[in-house]
Order: sequence, then C-alpha cells, then structure tokens
Amino acid sequence: MTATGKGLIGHAGAVLLRRLADRTGLTAAPAGVLPVGTGTGWRERAPVVVQLAVAIALGARNLSEAEHLQAHHRSLFGPSVSDSTARRTLAAMDAQVLSVLARARAGVRRHVWSLLALRPGGLPWLTIAGKRLHQWVVVDLHATIITAASKKEGATATWKKSYGFHPLAAWCANTTECLAMLLRPGNAGSNTAADHIRFLSDALAQIPGQSTAKILARVDGAGAGHDLHEHLRDLNTRRRTVRFTTGWKITDADEAAIARLPESAWETSPNQDGTVQDGYFVAELTGLNSRPGWLAGMRLIVRRVRPSGRQTRDLTAFEKKTGWKYSITATDIRKMTRTRGSHQIQWLDAVHRHHAVVEDRVRTNKAMGLHNLPSKPWTVNQAWMLTANLAVGLDAWLRLPALHDEADLADAEPDTMRFRLYHLPARLSRHARRRWLRIDTTWPRAGAFTAVWSRITGLPAVT
Repeated sequence: MTATGKGLIGHAGAVLLRRLADRTGLTAAPAGVLPVGTGTGWRERAPVVVQLAVAIALGARNLSEAEHLQAHHRSLFGPSVSDSTARRTLAAMDAQVLSVLARARAGVRRHVWSLLALRPGGLPWLTIAGKRLHQWVVVDLHATIITAASKKEGATATWKKSYGFHPLAAWCANTTECLAMLLRPGNAGSNTAADHIRFLSDALAQIPGQSTAKILARVDGAGAGHDLHEHLRDLNTRRRTVRFTTGWKITDADEAAIARLPESAWETSPNQDGTVQDGYFVAELTGLNSRPGWLAGMRLIVRRVRPSGRQTRDLTAFEKKTGWKYSITATDIRKMTRTRGSHQIQWLDAVHRHHAVVEDRVRTNKAMGLHNLPSKPWTVNQAWMLTANLAVGLDAWLRLPALHDEADLADAEPDTMRFRLYHLPARLSRHARRRWLRIDTTWPRAGAFTAVWSRITGLPAVT
C-alpha cells in the first residue's frame, strides 16, 4: 500500500450540490449581504456559507469536520475554508444580516419552484386518504429539543427535563424544505402564541407567491390558542386562502359533550391510503360544547381509539369509564377548493394526522447538522442553524428535479443519500483543456450520478 495516488476525490457528490447551488443562484445570493474585503488571503463569504452547507449535507457536524471534508475537494473548489474563517463568517451573521439573507433565500426558492413546476408531474401536491390537495401548499409547524452537553448561550433546562434549546420550525410538506427556524432558549414555551405568530410570518414569506397561494397550516396541540387561530383567520385576503388544523386540549366540558354523542354519530376513520382503519372512529363535536370567545365557524372533530398499554396510566376518569382514548382536532375547514369530500370529518381527521410526517422532517434536520449546535455564542449557533437549513434545502432541490424517477433516492434519508450518492469516490483528470470527473463504471449508482449532473447542468441559470 502506498500513499502516492493523484487526482483522487473523496465524497464526489459535493460537485452535485455545489453545481446545484451555482445554477439556482444560491451561491450568488448572499454576496451583497455578507462582509467583503480586498486583503491578501481574503475569502469571499458567500462561497464560504455554501461550502459549509455542502459539508453539512455530506455529514459534517461541526466546523472542524467541515474543514476536513472540504480538504477532499481541494482540486475541485480550491483550498478548504479553515474552521476559524467559517466561524468568523457565521459570527458576522447577526439578526439584520439574517433578515436580508432570508429575503435572498426566498428569491432563490422562487426560482427553484418555477423549475419544479416544469418537471414531470409539476410541483408535488399532497395526496391524503385518496384525495389530492391540488395547488395547496401545506406548512407544518413544530417545536423540537436540541440538547447541549456544555454551557452555551441560551441553553437552559427544557420541559423534557433535558438541557439545551427549544427551536420552533416550519417545513413545507410538499417539498420537505425547512422554510424557517427560530432558535429559542430551552425553557421557551411550547404553546407561546407570540413566537408562533412571529415565526409563521417568516415561514410564509418563504413561500413563492404566498400573497396569492392556498395555504394549509398544521400545528399540534401547541397551536390551540385564541391568538394563533385569529391570526391565521386574519391572513385570509381576497387573493390568498389560509386554512388550519391544530390539536386541542380536552377539558371537562369537552368530555361532557363527547358523552352526549350517540353511538350512531361515530364514523370509521380512514388510513392515509384511503382504506378503512378498523378500531378507529371520529365524530363531529362542533356545537355540542359552547366555548365563547373562540373563532366563529371553527369545527371540533373528536377521535377515539382503544388505549395502548403506555397510554393507560394517562387516562382521565372519563376515558377509564368509557374504555376509549380521545383526541380532538380544531379546524376552520368547511371546504377546500377542487377537493371533493373535503368537508367530511373522516378526511379532515386524516389530514391532521398526516401532520405526523413533521417528525420525519425533524429527524432529517437533526441528521443534517442540527443534532447539536457546535458553538458557545448564540449568534454563531443561529447562523449554523440557517446553514443547516440551506443543506436540507439543497438536498431536497437535488432530489425533486433530478431524482424524481429514481424510486430508491427520490425520498431517501440523508444517510442513504450519502452512502449511495454523495460519498461516491471519483478521479479527477485533465483532457483537451477540460477537467473530467471519472466515476468507476462498476459503481452501482454511477448512472444516477451522471444523470443528476446532466439534469442540473441543463437547468436554466438565474439571470
């Protein structure tokens, strides 16, 4: 064995992600926002952020690992960015810079979505219980815990009796992108309406054409509050339609209303594929329990199921008496345009239960840089969080337009993408005044790799 090889490239999938960033305008977007300089050895900050996002997509968990990963690509992208340079870049991204970057990011997403509309099948619309949500953009809001092993700015005890942060995030269920993420201390509340309202505005600003869109916002029980419901109602305009489903905290009045429901009121609940879900039932609770002050026209849909073993210790006296575990969904949906049967309680229950896919998005984000925030200062961690979201976006933008016909990669998890595509080895050579990245013909994903490169290169560049 000798260490004398030349032109070898590890993690060659980086060229796909970087090429995509260049073609969509993501590399150029931060150029007018981040600091610039003319001194010897100065590194332009926009490519630094993009290369850091690429490194996170490849598996980097901190700035040191990002530097080592970029060393694999020295002959492709030039000298690797040192961890100190990357840290200074992140430290310069204060609240004002992040706000401007958010607007630039929205512009890039607008271009990407225009490209997605041209792909086979167009922009992905959700299909829930056999019904297609045509032209509805679904936004899932959810809070999660990011633990910390050391004292960092903003890290406190959390409601789960752990230690760390409690960020609030919004994902687009259509494209799996993270639209926005709000870093919060660990002791931030789960149902803080002010945080939800402020954060929802940031998320909606990332949706192309949001002023004329049809938007469905889904939140778990943390969204069951007067202020958030009223804010969602007020987002409706003559050109924009906003609907919501949220969880609901069951009270004694709710249980009394459930007790008055006749057995004939209960309907069998469907699975996400539209088949009957045996043992699960739903009923309309609207109007049976008077709750003054709540949104006019809001519907309450109650669901019952036999409790599992771990649920038995949390049952209320009413649930122990009836032998059922109950949950309630609040929604303002009376009808969704171009969706037949969208008024039915069985389907509305399935729509809200589909919100559980947000847990997949949380897991994906944590697998791409958010399992742990790597620095002590709040500003650096906040900027790292944005960069991790850029990595998630690049991964989604790569799969949607370029891997839509690869069944095992179109919806692949981050580790699957890394092992099957991003970590593919290659050799860099020069011929006829051009650089050639050569993939071994026996590699199982060599064909997919070259197809992705051709499709990305064929994308119209931002003008």
